[in-house]
Amino acid sequence: ASRTPDGPGTLRIAVAGGEARAQAWGPGADWLLARVPAMLGEHDDAADFTPRHRLVHEAHRRHPGLRLIRTGLVLESLIPSVLEQKVTSDEAYRAWRILLTRHGEPAPGPADGMRVMPDPRAWTLIPSWEWHKAGVDAKRSSTILRAARVARRLEEAAGMDDTRATARLRAVPGIGPWTAAETLQRSNGSPDAVTVGDLHLPKIIGYALTGERGTDDAAMLDLLAPYAGHRHRACRLILLTGRTP
Repeated sequence: ASRTPDGPGTLRIAVAGGEARAQAWGPGADWLLARVPAMLGEHDDAADFTPRHRLVHEAHRRHPGLRLIRTGLVLESLIPSVLEQKVTSDEAYRAWRILLTRHGEPAPGPADGMRVMPDPRAWTLIPSWEWHKAGVDAKRSSTILRAARVARRLEEAAGMDDTRATARLRAVPGIGPWTAAETLQRSNGSPDAVTVGDLHLPKIIGYALTGERGTDDAAMLDLLAPYAGHRHRACRLILLTGRTP
């Protein structure tokens, strides 16, 4: 369920016999259907990706169908990413569920229980006590409100390269490199937007590639430097191996 530029829409994708079939409902149905190929990774190009570590080479061989998806919807990825700042995943999921249940709207079509997120103006009208009930502190809720007020400008980042898109997102106070990368990985299908500032990722990448524990962001970026242009792709492949400290 998504809030597209044309309005709410619900998309169902099913795969059978090696073929993907899509159905959609609501005002945003045509918008969603037109973007199904991008959502399934049609525009992801890994032709110039070269594994530089044995572990990455093996993961690349074992997962030839890996595709980085592109939703084309910035705010829909940005707000959940802001909710994930400095809290556990469970806390962020709970906040997202509560906010959509109380302030979103039912998804079009036969999707019982699914919700479409509020539009930008509706986000700005959520009172402070509702954020508190959802377990969202003032710093994160203020960031979301600032983003919602410039939603149109942020959505333009879906058509930009990583450098310009990152600059556009980070112009909003409260959006740092972690949040920008997490957003662009989904909205833009960025193969290079590596997540820095994460509690776990540097340790996982460092351990997987070197066997050493306690890797920090700087050391992780050094290890990923040979994958410039595909650093996020390399991280995805490493995570698929399940090799963690």
